[in-house]
Amino acid sequence: MKLVSPRLPQRDACALLSVSPWCHRALAANPKLWEVLDLHETKKAGERLISALSLARYRHLKVVNLEFAQDIEDRHFLHLKETGAILLEELELLNLNACQKISDKGIGAATSLCPNLQALSIYWIVGLTDASILHIVKNCKQIIDLNLSGCKNISDRGIQLVADNYQGLQKLDITRYD
Repeated sequence: MKLVSPRLPQRDACALLSVSPWCHRALAANPKLWEVLDLHETKKAGERLISALSLARYRHLKVVNLEFAQDIEDRHFLHLKETGAILLEELELLNLNACQKISDKGIGAATSLCPNLQALSIYWIVGLTDASILHIVKNCKQIIDLNLSGCKNISDRGIQLVADNYQGLQKLDITRYD
């Protein structure tokens, strides 16, 4: 199981959890398998995110992918923040690309949960403003990869905040598509 499980897509590994108690124990005991939470293009992604983060096996997440996830909203991140039970200290990458129901308020809550974030992708969330940039630079001091492509309401002032706060930035995408 240790040889096969790391090569399985996460959805298949989750399906195997219910096959037998032995499979469940073997898979749950493999921490590498639970470092990524991939909910891209998933329905009810917000509820699934909250449910997954309540499980001990996801306590050492490194990557959360919610790209094009349906139904992810500010309220999901606000709930996680308000409960105070979850802090994703090991999270390195958060992908919120095209999550149109996320606003500046949701970015504030999401970034407050992951202080050691290194990569953030918020491509094509057109409603975000410089307030999101303020949340990002306040909450996440280690960003080296930032994708703001398509975020039409982030001004030059917001980009200047990025430049002032992330001297070690290795990748910045600010393509706008006006």
